[in-house]
Amino acid sequence: MAGWNFADIWGVIAELIPDAQAQVQGDRRYTWRQFNQRANGLAATMLEAGCQEQDKVAQYLYNGPEYLESMFGAFKAGLAPVNTNYRYLEDELIYLWDNADAAVVVFHGTFTERIDPIRDRLPKVRLWLWVDDGAGPCPDWATPYEEAAARGTDEDVQGPWGRSGDHLNLLYTGGTTGMPKGVMWRQEDLVRNLLGSLNPAYREQDPDEQLTVVREAVTGPGLIGLPACPLMHGTGCFTQLIVLSGGGSVVTLRSRNLDIDELLSTIEREGVNTMAIVGDAFAKPMLRGLEEGSYDISSLMVISSSGVMFSEESKQGLLRHNPNMMILDAFSSSEALGMGQSVSTAAGTSNTAKFMAGEHTKVITDDGREVQPGSGETGRVAVGGWQPIGYYKDPEKSAATFITFEGKRYSVPGDYATVEADGSITLLGRGSVCINTGGEKVYPEEVEEVLKTFEGVRDAVAVGVPDEKFGEAITAVVEPEPGADIDEGAVIAHVKGKLAAYKAPKRVLVIDTIGRAPNGKVDYKRLKGWATEQVGAAG
Repeated sequence: MAGWNFADIWGVIAELIPDAQAQVQGDRRYTWRQFNQRANGLAATMLEAGCQEQDKVAQYLYNGPEYLESMFGAFKAGLAPVNTNYRYLEDELIYLWDNADAAVVVFHGTFTERIDPIRDRLPKVRLWLWVDDGAGPCPDWATPYEEAAARGTDEDVQGPWGRSGDHLNLLYTGGTTGMPKGVMWRQEDLVRNLLGSLNPAYREQDPDEQLTVVREAVTGPGLIGLPACPLMHGTGCFTQLIVLSGGGSVVTLRSRNLDIDELLSTIEREGVNTMAIVGDAFAKPMLRGLEEGSYDISSLMVISSSGVMFSEESKQGLLRHNPNMMILDAFSSSEALGMGQSVSTAAGTSNTAKFMAGEHTKVITDDGREVQPGSGETGRVAVGGWQPIGYYKDPEKSAATFITFEGKRYSVPGDYATVEADGSITLLGRGSVCINTGGEKVYPEEVEEVLKTFEGVRDAVAVGVPDEKFGEAITAVVEPEPGADIDEGAVIAHVKGKLAAYKAPKRVLVIDTIGRAPNGKVDYKRLKGWATEQVGAAG
């Protein structure tokens, strides 16, 4: 084997526990044998479509078995999966798939009408795999996903180039640069980072002994995982890669919006052991559901979260309903795993935004010094070890984020922090003006450009106002043309017509002047403070 590859790991697991459960959604259940066979069918279909080594496979899917199956198929064929935000509209999809050089798009049928008008603008796509979700018939330009999956057998499928630990998984993130950018994760680094954090053998083994490591690690069915958050995001997907690689099974919900009764009932029915959420946006509705209903969540061992504020109050509320579980709040991003973590149990508490630093984590000042514990200095969090190799087709941004410090390579996504005397880090936030709303990253300039196209708006700024549910709520601050009357609802509807709904402002505030500097720059901090005051006064 030429380095760790998920297709090889999962193929061995399918041999070891073929009849164990691998995926569940409602009444659909797939064993590890079926998971492997169906992925072989998908791999063969992609290769027959003319895909070449490391061609990109875009997944335009809601949560469901097809998401991880199509990843498995891509890995088998030596292709690179590309997550696709299912909230994106036409122009956003064109940008993403063109930027990623997508050769295959796997999509739920409900997106057919959105895709059809833009297909001629995506000439690199060789194969459209249509997943039937009852939304209508398969279009004549697509191949039914189920036909491709059903043709698979136990015979392993791979391209003539074989498989490699250098083969990529592309994780696209809105990030802090305006347009989505593809974080290039080598599978070798993902395995060593994700699996190695739980089992050192995945970091220490000799390349010739990799299959032995898997056979020793998987002695029977593993944990049952449930991604309550979208698999299209790193938090949802990467946690399930861990579950599957331990011989476990992944349970996905049928509802495409957060249905607390379905979530809690599924945990009870399936005996879910580990669940991935995104902070308070999930925790608070769960708490209300647990307090109002009767659900048994005693099977849960771990709730993990990453990417957004998760208050200690919410964590302790959940722990009251299952004192035996622990809550893991991971300080990570798409381009930097393992910066730190906070663990909460019924016996112990920790402060919100305070994390124990990971083993490869440092905090570096803007002038290139390491922040010393208890010094009170601030710096950017940097994490070394097994990290991405850069951003796809963007060497300039790669060089800015992935730096060398004291002879070692680090990922520095832009989070500022202080280092406490005990070595823990207190997160202060991004140095940029990126808005993090419910786990989604939104760059203000993209929203602002749409706001400015609304009749009567002279200038506009988008800021994130603290919000109990979403962490930050997008708020538009608009400067009207003289005599113009700005209708809040109409402005919000206008943005929703141009961008994914989560990028639309929750509030629109009118101000006499944005107050740009002579160079055209905006004082975001001042406007955010003003907007926060206005929203608070109105509330």
